[in-house]
Amino acid sequence: MANILVVDDEMGIRELLAEILYDEGHVVMIAENAEQARQARNKARPDLVLLDIWMPDTDGITLLKEWALSGQLNMPVVMMSGHASIETAVEATRIGALDFLEKPITLQKLLHTVKQGLLKSAAPNIRDITSHQSEAKIIAPDVPQDTATPEAQTDVAPASFKAALYTPTAVDLTLSLREARDAFERIYFNYHLEQEHANITHVAEKTGLERTHLYRKLKQLNIPINKSSRGNKT
Repeated sequence: MANILVVDDEMGIRELLAEILYDEGHVVMIAENAEQARQARNKARPDLVLLDIWMPDTDGITLLKEWALSGQLNMPVVMMSGHASIETAVEATRIGALDFLEKPITLQKLLHTVKQGLLKSAAPNIRDITSHQSEAKIIAPDVPQDTATPEAQTDVAPASFKAALYTPTAVDLTLSLREARDAFERIYFNYHLEQEHANITHVAEKTGLERTHLYRKLKQLNIPINKSSRGNKT
């Protein structure tokens, strides 16, 4: 599972790519313009970015240059376009893009490119994991690392959610990967629905999903929405 940022001003393309990548088991963030992409990138470094070249406010090449100059181009970026010239593709590669996808993008080409991009992103992920482990030791310095419980290592998540995460029966690990992922996603979305009092707009913001995709995901997971509690939290 990887965190993938999809940046495209066309809603249909964003949703199609997000749906495919979700089905592959990835966590997908979406942005419809450069500003939203900047905000998503500033929150956390994605494992891979699919970046459209032609966008109305700031084009993808300019955003790629911006990330390169600011030292934020430390993740694989794959450019996408249906109208770009060879010169544009070469320029993107020179700046630091990993690859170039020509629209319309075939499923086989998309999955192959994503797979190759995530292999490039594997080394930074190892450093991130090491960093998180070090932070856990600082939070619970008096607890031996090999005997510390998850609750002792971090106090970030609310207690109720930690219980759901760490209870052995929360997700049956004998299930297939897809079934286990669905079980976890039910826990995840039910948690956010409860925290936001079923306010779909707030849940969409918290989870990084568009409202239409969030509704589709909840329907897919058979999660009912308590409409009577919507809007109670502002």
